[in-house]
Amino acid sequence: MESYATVEGRASAEIEEKKSRFIASVAHVETEEEALAFLEEVRAANRMARHNVYAYVLRSADGAGTGGERVRYSDDGEPQKTAGLPTLEVIRHAGLTDIAVVVTRYFGGVLLGTGGLVRAYTQATQAGIAAAPRVTVSRCADVQLQLAYSDYEPVRRLALECGAKILDEQFTDEVALTARLLDGQQDAFLAKLRELLHGKERVRVEGPFDAVF
Repeated sequence: MESYATVEGRASAEIEEKKSRFIASVAHVETEEEALAFLEEVRAANRMARHNVYAYVLRSADGAGTGGERVRYSDDGEPQKTAGLPTLEVIRHAGLTDIAVVVTRYFGGVLLGTGGLVRAYTQATQAGIAAAPRVTVSRCADVQLQLAYSDYEPVRRLALECGAKILDEQFTDEVALTARLLDGQQDAFLAKLRELLHGKERVRVEGPFDAVF
């Protein structure tokens, strides 16, 4: 699997254009069902709004990474190509997937024209995405280790040298350490670990799986 960029959790941002309020709500979603549920949630929270424009991009409709990319957008009553498409283009330009954006418009009484609408929906989406934590998801493996205290520092240093991220450390009568590596790097790390600990290591490997890295 190739790594891909997405957002983590949810975020929102608001801009104002000629007395109209544009509120961008952003969420990490992995299936079409989740994207549509998020849209309905935003609509329900903004029943008095004139428009709830949306766009989403998924790696796949089923969330399993199969079946090809799924993309949808809607102008929700705004003039064609002035709202949903600009929202989608901001997502595309940011290089993100598994993301849904809903831009809610509260009409301020002043018509913006097609250029003004494109600009407003673009800027609102940009602001929403800027407010969302951006993460990279990759194929990973976790290596869980049980260590004597005397081995802790050398093993931790080795893990970091091999490109691992330390996820967890617990200190009792011994040390429990969990390190995450990109899939394909764990074998080299385990080989160096055996050499360092002379075969007395206690290891459990989980994965591969998709995770933030």
